[in-house]
Amino acid sequence: MLDSFTHLADWLVYKQLGLSPDTPLGTGLHFFIEDTTKILVLLAVLIYFIAFIRAALNVERVRSFLQGKHRGTGYFLGSLFGAITPFCSCSSIPLFMGFISARIPVGITMAFLITSPLINEVVVIMLGSILGIKFTLMYIAIGITLGMCAGLLVDLVQGHRWLQPFLAKIYQTDNGSSINPSQDSNTHSLTWSERHQFAKSEMQTIFKRIWKWVIIGVGIGAFIHGYIPAQWFNEHLSAGQWWTVPIASLIAIPMYTNATGIVPVMASLIAKGVPLGTTLAFCMSAVAVSLPEFMMLKQVMRYRLLALVIGYLFVAISITGWLFNYFY
Repeated sequence: MLDSFTHLADWLVYKQLGLSPDTPLGTGLHFFIEDTTKILVLLAVLIYFIAFIRAALNVERVRSFLQGKHRGTGYFLGSLFGAITPFCSCSSIPLFMGFISARIPVGITMAFLITSPLINEVVVIMLGSILGIKFTLMYIAIGITLGMCAGLLVDLVQGHRWLQPFLAKIYQTDNGSSINPSQDSNTHSLTWSERHQFAKSEMQTIFKRIWKWVIIGVGIGAFIHGYIPAQWFNEHLSAGQWWTVPIASLIAIPMYTNATGIVPVMASLIAKGVPLGTTLAFCMSAVAVSLPEFMMLKQVMRYRLLALVIGYLFVAISITGWLFNYFY
């Protein structure tokens, strides 16, 4: 299915408009059309699907398992689920919002959100073939650990308070009961028609709130993707000084790509002599800390939570880069 968006962009940009894939305009416009259509369709489908399932299930049992003594297991499961879902950072946001709507603890949803763009099965195969099984296993462990630590941190500061009001109110209670009737334990008795209407309403409400930010965010990423040459990074980040790691993390933030697309870049940078830790910091920031993602997340998080997530990722990725530069 995902190949359909690539074929659509190929047809529009290269055949109908006659642009060359070797030009910045052709590359950037192809990136914009492919990712905008893919993300918008995924947004609509995933939000509807999650809402439909949520309307049919008794989520109280899920919450009771993940809370309390099972919270640590929840962080791991959230990160693991993120690792097996083939989504980029923007595409994983609908699932994040669905978990929030089901009142799954925010830390567990955050563990999913952080890990999802970093790891998927295609990345594992590509990394294994390019950089070897040892590095691949370390990369997987780092991605899952970053997600679990992010979840713990967000729960420790009670991050649900810093969601946007339309989501934060989901965690508010009135006399011990959820204020959202759709979360009542009897929602599993809804008819198919009622579930459809609930899912349709949920999808329309959320989609209307964030669609324009998808277009703006991907537009910024497309411009950078088409007009900033990769050779610049090779020339400026190969010295290996300590400051190249945080600088690599910072300059990757405006970019927007997925983990699958960044693996060949990672191999290229290493081949050009960029230290492994610096390369890892750059590539992890590009897929996990992109501007388009945070423009979308601003619609579901307040600035305090958004700043916490950005700061955590920047520090954690920088530390990871320093450690790899020191030991390898």
